[in-house]
Formats: sequence, C-alpha cells, structure tokens
Amino acid sequence: MIHEYNLRVLPPIAADERVLIDYVSKEYGLNPASIKAVQILKRSIDARQKIVYVNLSIRVFENEPAPQTNYCIAEYGDVSQSKSVIVVGAGPAGLFAALRLIELGFKPIVLERGKNVSTRKRDIALISREQIVDPESNYCFGEGGAGAYSDGKLYTRSKKKGNNERILKIFCMHGANPNILVDVHPHIGTDKLPDVIRKIRERIIQSGGEVHFETKVVDLIIDKDSVKGVIVANGDEYHGPIIMATGHSARDVYAFLDKRGVMMESKGIAVGVRLEHPQIIIDQIQYHNIQGRGLYLPPAEYNFVTQIQNRGVYSFCMCPGGFVVPAASGPQQVVVNGMSPSNRGSKWANSGMVVEIRPEDLPEYAKYGIFSVMRFQEDLEKKAWLSGGSTQVAPAQRMTDFIHKKESSTLPDTSYVPGLKSTQLNTVIPKFVDARLRDGLVTFGKWSSNFLTKEASMIGVETRTSAPIRVLRDTETLAHVQIKGLYPCGEGAGYAGGIVSAAIDGERCAEMCAATTL
Repeated sequence: MIHEYNLRVLPPIAADERVLIDYVSKEYGLNPASIKAVQILKRSIDARQKIVYVNLSIRVFENEPAPQTNYCIAEYGDVSQSKSVIVVGAGPAGLFAALRLIELGFKPIVLERGKNVSTRKRDIALISREQIVDPESNYCFGEGGAGAYSDGKLYTRSKKKGNNERILKIFCMHGANPNILVDVHPHIGTDKLPDVIRKIRERIIQSGGEVHFETKVVDLIIDKDSVKGVIVANGDEYHGPIIMATGHSARDVYAFLDKRGVMMESKGIAVGVRLEHPQIIIDQIQYHNIQGRGLYLPPAEYNFVTQIQNRGVYSFCMCPGGFVVPAASGPQQVVVNGMSPSNRGSKWANSGMVVEIRPEDLPEYAKYGIFSVMRFQEDLEKKAWLSGGSTQVAPAQRMTDFIHKKESSTLPDTSYVPGLKSTQLNTVIPKFVDARLRDGLVTFGKWSSNFLTKEASMIGVETRTSAPIRVLRDTETLAHVQIKGLYPCGEGAGYAGGIVSAAIDGERCAEMCAATTL
C-alpha cells in the first residue's frame, strides 16, 4: 500500500530516513518493519518562528518496494538527415531549444561564440588569477551561458507558460542530482552544472545535431521580410530559420540587429552591488540561533524586496555558502556576480542588492535611443573598472559605512579573488541608485535584526541582472514582429530571467519554429 502525507517536523527527523520512518510509524500507526521506503516529494524550510521546522510531502511504501525512478521524459531520435534549424547561443535557452527540436524531428545546428564548458573554465580562472578577460570566453560567453559558472540556481518566479518540472527532469536525465525535484529552491551548483551541460551537448551530437564552438554570428541573411540564415566571423554561412538565444551580455548582437533594421526597444534593468556577509551571520539571523544552522539545516538564504520612491529595491540571485566572482565580458569593465558550489560550503553568503532602473530614469542617455540603458550599463561598469585601478579589483565599502556615506578604513575578508579597494560607492553608482539602495538597506535592517552590519561588504558593481534591450516578437507565434523565421529567445531577447525560465522559453521557441517550418 502507498500512503502520502504532509509533515511538519524538526530538522533531525527530516535529515535521517530511519528516524523519519520511526516518526511516520508512530504518527500514523504503521508497523516500522512494513515500511520499505520513504520517498520525499517536496521539501522546504519554515524558519518564520524561533523553532525551525522542515515541511515535507512524502510517499510511504508499506509492504511493497519503491518503484525505480526514471527521469527519461523525452525521446531523442536520429535527426541527422532532417531539416535544420539554426540555434545561436549555447546557454540554457539555446540548449533546451536544441533538445526540443530533436524531439520534434528537426536537426539543430548550435553556434556558440565561446568555448566548450571545460576549456572555458580555464579562461574564467585567468580572470581571477591574472585579471585577463577573454571577450569570447568568460562568465557570460561560452557553453552553458551565464548560468554555468554563476551558481546554477534553478528557482524561478517566472509566470511563463511552461513546465518547470519538465525542465528539472531533463536536467536529471543528464546527471543532475534528483534533489532538484524535491527542494523548493532547487540548486545544482557551479561545480556540478558544467558536467550536466556537457552531457546535454553530447546528447545533441549523438542525435545528429551539430554544436560549433568559437563560431561567432556577425550578421543575418535576410531576404525581404524573411531570414534565411546567418553569417559567422570567418565568412561561413548557415542556412535555415533561426532561434536567437545569445544571452543578456551580447551587446554586439544588438548592434548588428539594429543595423539590419530588426525592431527592438530599450527595457529596464536593475543595478547595484554584491552584498557579502559571513554565512554564520545569515544563519544566526534566519534560524534565530546564535549557534547558527547546526548539524541538520542548510546554509540560510534571504529574500528582500521593497519599494523606494516608486522603484523596486531587492535582493537578487542569493548565494548561500558562495563566492563573489568577476563577471566582466570585455575590457574596461568591472562586473560582479555570485555563485555557489553544490555543497554551498564557503564561509560567505552573497546576493545582488539592486535598484530597478527604467529608461525614463536616464534622460541624459535618451539620445542613444534603444541603446540608452545599455550605454548607461557600460558607463557604470567602466567607472567601477577605473575606481578599482583599471583592473578587476572591485570597489567596495563596509555596509554600515555605505549607509553613513563614509569611506571604510579597512574591509572585511572576502571571497572575491581579484581583491577589493576601499571606495565610497556613492562616487561610483548614480545618486538616484545610491539613495534608494541606502534607504532599502535601512528598511531591510529594520525587518531583520543584525542584517545591517559592519562585517558585510558592498562590492560594485552588479549590472547584468537582465538584458537592457528587448528584441520584439509576436506574443502568439514568438517570431519576430517583422522578420519571418527569426525567433528571439531567452534572456538576451528580453523574455526570461534565469536558467529555468530561459530553458522554458527555448522550448517554446523551438515548438513555434517547428510548427511554422513543417
């Protein structure tokens, strides 16, 4: 017999299957010897009160074994002789578009400007070790996209049409830990996600698709109102309909699309800093315990959002047990991001702490038209680069000193390998961002005692929260509003915000492309 229960238990019970079986047996009058397995369906932590509980949805198998778990929810046949679809970009939108095309009987040809995920790792290491940024292989560009080496969090607030669980199961098909199907805030980890990405690539190739690295698309082939293919940097051409999934940092792509008359619009982003605390402080705050999280709880997270002067101020991409990393994608930029390994085992916690920016907030950039927000973004990143001494050293300030507009005489230890330079951040970030961020942090400090602390660092600048430009598409067909056969997709086109939502958008674009290509 199979039973399903919803439980609210103490952490030691949730952490040990035998203890959990004993608890369920007593709670529901079952014989412990008759329980052959307990399957956790969903797991979340309730830390709203002083006593922390774990919420579990479980399936109990009484006098029968648990079935073998099978994550194969898709079939990938041989498409080597099928009609081709060009997929530009090998981030989550592009990779999941390619997988879905194979399911639908089309041959994906994936063109990625950067390197494969393993080689890319060495280039990323050089950014921290030698402060060399390869403009084609970095935290933003390369196989896996921006998410591959900046955390691998799979939680999304997206309300898009699409099946989040399907995306997670496809990750599991390719080697991700099945816990991502259980946890409310699933996380693969920066150390594990690259291998999952490699297996997805191998699946595409084994099915007859193609993946080309260091193949930068520089132009579209357009005939009247239809796209016929792309031209890459060495002059080669690839022909077919196009799913354009180039990510939020491919500024050169926006430039050649504009030259081709492709309709786009400026869109809002959010900018600010990376806020880095010692993890023990976040654990103490969130778990209401001076000892921290103890033996049975994971590193604590937080999520803050408020409105200051009609603009959102909020935490973004929170990385418990993580690291702050240099995420520039070209010269004369300092950009910071966060990541966590699968065990979330570092002694630091960080998150983006950002302020909403809309195009109308930047009247001095209006002359740049659709590029107004992008130009603002570029100028802010260069200002951070100059303030750190024209290197990847980042400007930083103690959190309490930032509130009081005071330069820090010393800075806390940091996970940011290139190093920090004490700087008054209000000389780097614009006044209207600085003021709202300061008020927002004061508000969060009132909500959460000890969050506002001198032991935390504000590290600048966080600017790559989303794309500064939207490539316009039809809401029903997902094709571009004026060019047939062109499917703007994912974060870079302005239609996603994170790994899962980008993957969902990639699948949807593949489906729409296939429907019109038949």
